[in-house]
Amino acid sequence: MSSTTRRPHVVLGSGPAGSALAAELAGRGHRVRLVNRSGSGPAVTAATRPRPDGAGPAAVERYAADATRPEEVRRAVEGAAVVHHCVNVDYHLQAEVLPRVQQAVLGAVADTGARLVVLDTLYPYGETGGEVMTESTPWRATSRKGRMRARLDEAYLDAHRSGRARVTLGRSADFLGPAVINSSLGGAVFPAALTGGEVLGLGDIDLPHSYTYIGDVAAGLATLADHPGADGRIWHLPTAPAVTTRQIHRMIAERVGRPLQTFVLDEPRPFGPFDETFMAEYAEMFYQHTEPQILDSSAFEREFGVRPTPLTAALDATLAWYRGALATQAG
Repeated sequence: MSSTTRRPHVVLGSGPAGSALAAELAGRGHRVRLVNRSGSGPAVTAATRPRPDGAGPAAVERYAADATRPEEVRRAVEGAAVVHHCVNVDYHLQAEVLPRVQQAVLGAVADTGARLVVLDTLYPYGETGGEVMTESTPWRATSRKGRMRARLDEAYLDAHRSGRARVTLGRSADFLGPAVINSSLGGAVFPAALTGGEVLGLGDIDLPHSYTYIGDVAAGLATLADHPGADGRIWHLPTAPAVTTRQIHRMIAERVGRPLQTFVLDEPRPFGPFDETFMAEYAEMFYQHTEPQILDSSAFEREFGVRPTPLTAALDATLAWYRGALATQAG
């Protein structure tokens, strides 16, 4: 069956993860419908890689829908083989809005019979005391957003167990990569590293901290979509072995040819892209920077034969993207 006759994959959310996933899916030959509120955005270039059937990349179609409105989501996913939930909202609105998104998305896939792949976070685990996080780590969140995420995840798994929908979840650590701005290793680090400004470090930067490359987020979610046997459980998306944030800063310094001027926030305060509203809401999650955050993705790697992108390559790609973005701004 050609890519033009296959049922499409629908990606809800066009942020860094959703856009990278749309490119990955198109590169694998899937027709893709990329959904956001406006139905517009930058062109998405399909990831290119050799395919066994010799076919080229497929197209990415833009579509407008509000992910909190069940009737709009239902129309957006009509005819889909797989729906990918990558919707995110302003941080201070998550506890209010994400449960509404879940209701709309679960209702839509239950009505249409599409499989559902959900991009998830580490928040349900809560504070671990530095314990390595595997898929069997207990959910011990005490924060408001952690408990909210745990309730959502349990509802997704309940929907699968009850036969209402076919669902799988892919959990990621902090994002790193091209177009990733609002991450602890994003817009508050790379532009300053390239221009000689102050680079942000959060908490104790000498603790090991996992970062998941955005390309591995996309490839991991696409792999889950391509394997229906993955349904019904949570997977940790491919993530390179944890190193300290200070080590990553040194790797960046080597690549930009100058030492970094690092400014460390030992408590949540506004800095760079993180304004007062964000930091006030993020305060309950700041434990992620005062204890080791180590994600183990070996179960995914064994099951699907996928290895995470080395940090060296991830940093090279990220710096290249930020160089281009800064050059565009200057022009």
